[in-house]
Amino acid sequence: MINENIEAKEVHDFNRIEIVGAKENNLKNVSLAIDKHKFTVVTGVSGSGKSSLVFDCIYAMAQTSFYETLSTYVVKNLPKINKPAVERISNLSPCVLIEQKNLGTNPRSTVGTYTEIYTYLRLLYSRIGYPIYDSSYFSFNTSKGACKNCGGLGVELVIDLSKLIDFDLSLNEGAIKHRTWKVGSRYFNIQKSTAYFDMNKKLKNYTKEELDLLLYKEPVTFMNQNEGFVQNWSYEGIVSRLIKRQSDSRGLQINDYDREFFKEEKCSCCDGSRLNEIALSVKVHEKSLKDLLNLEIVDLYDFVLTIDDIAAREIVSKMEKDMKNVIDLGIGYLALNRSIGTLSKGEAQKIKLAKSMNHTLNELIYIMDEPSVGFHSRDVNKIIKSIKNIVANNNTAIVVEHNREVICSADNIIDMGPESGNKGGEVVYSGNLKGIYKNRNSFTSKYLENKKEIKDESKDMEGFYEVKGIHINNIKDLDIKIPLHFLTCITGVSGSGKSSLVRYLIKNDEKLIKIGKENVGVNSRSNVVTYTKIFDRIREIFAKENHVSASAFSFNSKGACSNCGGSGILKMDMHFLGDVKQVCEICHGKRYKSDVLTYLYNGKNINDILEMTVEEAFHFFSDKDIKERLEILRNVGLEYLKLGQTLDTLSGGEVQRVNMSKYLIKKGNIYIFDEPTQGLHLRDIEVLKNVMRKMLDNGNTIVVIEHNLDFIIDSDYIIDMGPDAGKNGGKIVYEGFLKDMMNTNTYTSIAIKKYLNRQE
Repeated sequence: MINENIEAKEVHDFNRIEIVGAKENNLKNVSLAIDKHKFTVVTGVSGSGKSSLVFDCIYAMAQTSFYETLSTYVVKNLPKINKPAVERISNLSPCVLIEQKNLGTNPRSTVGTYTEIYTYLRLLYSRIGYPIYDSSYFSFNTSKGACKNCGGLGVELVIDLSKLIDFDLSLNEGAIKHRTWKVGSRYFNIQKSTAYFDMNKKLKNYTKEELDLLLYKEPVTFMNQNEGFVQNWSYEGIVSRLIKRQSDSRGLQINDYDREFFKEEKCSCCDGSRLNEIALSVKVHEKSLKDLLNLEIVDLYDFVLTIDDIAAREIVSKMEKDMKNVIDLGIGYLALNRSIGTLSKGEAQKIKLAKSMNHTLNELIYIMDEPSVGFHSRDVNKIIKSIKNIVANNNTAIVVEHNREVICSADNIIDMGPESGNKGGEVVYSGNLKGIYKNRNSFTSKYLENKKEIKDESKDMEGFYEVKGIHINNIKDLDIKIPLHFLTCITGVSGSGKSSLVRYLIKNDEKLIKIGKENVGVNSRSNVVTYTKIFDRIREIFAKENHVSASAFSFNSKGACSNCGGSGILKMDMHFLGDVKQVCEICHGKRYKSDVLTYLYNGKNINDILEMTVEEAFHFFSDKDIKERLEILRNVGLEYLKLGQTLDTLSGGEVQRVNMSKYLIKKGNIYIFDEPTQGLHLRDIEVLKNVMRKMLDNGNTIVVIEHNLDFIIDSDYIIDMGPDAGKNGGKIVYEGFLKDMMNTNTYTSIAIKKYLNRQE
């Protein structure tokens, strides 16, 4: 292996970050030098140690060193970060982290508020708008500015009668789907007691007056003296009651259940602007905020350029710069009013990057986690240009990345490996692009050289999954046909409508199954065998062999070490310092009580089993059920993982494959993936495709949103969205087999032809 060794002595070359003796996670005493003021890509197969080196060592050390310069009063209010297991890292600078992290789902957080462009727009209206009001009157997060109807959310909840009522049934047959009004319930009996309704009449045969009574009747009090005493009760229409419950401010649990019977629609009062009449009455150049908030940022940019007012000059200058950053990253099609929670992963990543580009400081280290995620090949050059601009400002960029174009554009490449887990953790190559092609030990080198070819054959159609009249965001009245038992790629530039389309499909058909990392509860209590349910069977076998309860072999139950509670480690809260972890001195990290470890199966105790790799356990057990489930983990390329390895120690690609293993044995489903190649090396993408092929062989259908050209070329069918982004997207510009797509000139086909060196 090539490894640039660093002497364990003080280093005085301040133009290099010097790492000595890194042992975090699977890193094997790594020593390495990284040039400052350069663009360095760190790559390698999934689980090779990339994240351990970049995030768990370099970033963690920079942050903990920075914390040491602050007072303990300040530090105790900051996120805790533990010092990494590394002998020394020299010549670090403050770090800016741009990671793959959700921006949140708060409906009050928008593109405008997150980028702070809306803050300056509010300031603009408070300074040169007419009539004049204070800036707080233009905030939808204050009582002064928020629309009274929607509370500043821009949407209102409207009952979806198709979810609430089965019009083909009578009340006695259970026409009301909500559990509060189920047959025999208190509210069902109240309906019956009113004598308003023919309980055996199908609701589709109700008159308008009868339906209004059932759904919208305001509260009315009834009195019954039949039992010899006076009894009062009130009746209220179903919809009226549900709407009132939604406005209850006490946060009742029933509200969450009720919400299943509502759909969100643009607020009828503010038309989605989120603001009240006072805020919307103010004009700048004859435009209200309502006119501007739903404009695409590229159009808003043009409007702001027309403002020439001495009182607004500084505000306009700041807005221009911020909007230009957004536009340059290819997301100028977004509107300021777009909720952050509706953005795709790629859009969220670009928003974070655009905000970081506002910094005018230099001598910073920018650490990025796959900044190319969500970028169509047409636009990857934009991210490369942004990174190079950051470096040109006398900064350093260290980027974890798998994209071919980004790797090939870097000044230096650090390739981790050679493989995953305990077979990784070493520096396989460190140097420029030219040198990596000469390194035969590098998987990255092999896959950079290997380029795909388009398949000539096409699969036979076996039917379609069809949806008509799709309306969401920039998609208007779209019909889609997805071939069954195919691997279909939904492609197109960012903002063309891919994620919106999939979001609509999943929301409107509960039979569709979305698979992603968000499905997995990643924590230190869940490990490979507990998550895949293999451990249930292993514990049963141990219990039968030793004539004890299966719960004795659970480290989350009776078998847990009483000192550490079955975690194997003890955490000491160091207040303003990071938590200190130490191995439990009672169980020595084995999680179990000592008497549990005396129980054996084929000469092994339960801890010995958890220390086995998937491959070792496959050959150890003869039980059919265990072997079948372990075989699935082998098939997804995880034979090297230990059975007891906790999910929080796995890489993103490993978590994804553990998750997919649960679905391999299921049949006849439609599975949807949103950029599953995210975080995967080119070699791991081949493994991913093999897993998907096994799922297809079981009679399943797979739909994938994807930008990765290696993946797209191997798919069975293409649905290409576009032609461009935002208002210029939302349409299907091509659907069919890839070989026929080469006769078109969509942005995706152009990118593929360029990749195959067939660009005319």
